[in-house]
Amino acid sequence: MREVPEVPELTQEQRGRGLSGRVPFQVVEVTGPSMVPTLHHGDWLLVQYGATVRPGDAVILRHPFQQDLLVVKRAAERRRGGWWVLADNIFAGGDSTDYGTVPEELVLARVRARYRPLKKDQRSVWGVVTWAVSALRPVSAARSVSRRLRAR
Repeated sequence: MREVPEVPELTQEQRGRGLSGRVPFQVVEVTGPSMVPTLHHGDWLLVQYGATVRPGDAVILRHPFQQDLLVVKRAAERRRGGWWVLADNIFAGGDSTDYGTVPEELVLARVRARYRPLKKDQRSVWGVVTWAVSALRPVSAARSVSRRLRAR
């Protein structure tokens, strides 16, 4: 995942207009296959820092063993000591089944929406229409295809 590792600070001008603290929203790019089919490599996410996390939410967190690495996972359940997080792609690994419960302070942001950029092979009229229908979507447990597949 490409992103600035720290939550960005507000500029002096923004503070002068009465805003304080940190910027709550940021756009990040997904790299890797761990959240397929919900998120794909190259998707852009609108994330909200400091948002309340509920089971089923996609979240941005610092990797527990390599804290300069940011990852996106599904918050499965709250446990003593933090969150149990899972990859939507069960074959990709790299989730709580490998590193255990993630401490609360390492869960940074909640994913609010996904934007899927137009690909070069989608230049036909039909390609553009199908892209337009699916390009911008909220990312929630209710829309996660993988949660429906896991229930089977």
